[in-house]
Amino acid sequence: MKLRPYSRRVYYYETDKMGIVHHSNYIRWFEEARVDLIEQAGLPFETVEAQGLMTPVLSAECTYKLPFRFGDDFIVKAYIPDFGGARFSVTYEVYDNEGVLHASGKTTHCFVDMDMRPVRIKKTHPHVYEVYDEICRSTEELYDE
Repeated sequence: MKLRPYSRRVYYYETDKMGIVHHSNYIRWFEEARVDLIEQAGLPFETVEAQGLMTPVLSAECTYKLPFRFGDDFIVKAYIPDFGGARFSVTYEVYDNEGVLHASGKTTHCFVDMDMRPVRIKKTHPHVYEVYDEICRSTEELYDE
């Protein structure tokens, strides 16, 4: 499986008084990249929710290395290194166009139904399970270097 990193430009509203991206926006970018990753793998987010599944965030962390400023272009590489059928984690690397790492992070999620009850998707949603499992098994080769 080969995918493209999520990419876009820093918007003005994402910066703070110091002229750099406010720290909270990196977590938003993680979510954007996670949704993009799953969609590129052939599973639109709307499809997952239409099947009665949600993937709430259980934890989120980010390490900030270098700031971004308004107008900077960036990419986010998202990976699913841990997947067990009920819970999964996603790691993120945020780079500038020169390939310099600016931030990294991790979110942990679980699968729940619309009543927020945990779901083991291997039996209930095998196609969803297969997509997440394939991404996890392909982590080392997801992106062209």
